[in-house]
Amino acid sequence: MATTARALSLTELSRLTGISKSTLSRLESGQRKPSLELLLPVAVALAVPVDDIVTAPRVVDPRVPPESSRTNGRVIVPLSRNQGEPQAFKLTIPATEAGSVLRTHTGHEWLYVLSGSLRLVLGDRDLVLGPGEVAEFNTQHPHWFGSTGRGSVELLSLFGKQGERLHLRTRADI
Repeated sequence: MATTARALSLTELSRLTGISKSTLSRLESGQRKPSLELLLPVAVALAVPVDDIVTAPRVVDPRVPPESSRTNGRVIVPLSRNQGEPQAFKLTIPATEAGSVLRTHTGHEWLYVLSGSLRLVLGDRDLVLGPGEVAEFNTQHPHWFGSTGRGSVELLSLFGKQGERLHLRTRADI
């Protein structure tokens, strides 16, 4: 709620509306939820529609897919809406991706291949995973993953601080 529409001070707005200055201040700072009883006199005093002094809360519809982003040709769609752990993503990696620069960082990652062939380099191991295959590893272990170069790959990634050990399961291991 803004009192600057008519350049009124809180004292002046309090005088015009009969609402205490402290209540107006709490409304303005978001420390108090506005009610229609409070908003109508404020809108009249400011000579603006009620819609101009309030905004509807932004509700996230779980049926609407989240915004995707592109990083180095990869399409990344966040699947988890909270900022807690773990984070879930759907990645599409193009066939043209080159290089396998190994990286390390804090965390733990779980990969599930949806389609295509995923090349996963974990230290001195160079693996290819197909649809339905999973890899789980500590990200402090040098790693890289991307397309094999024979087509794009789609995968799900769960990333978080959980996990202490390396698990790798491919058809060759079964």
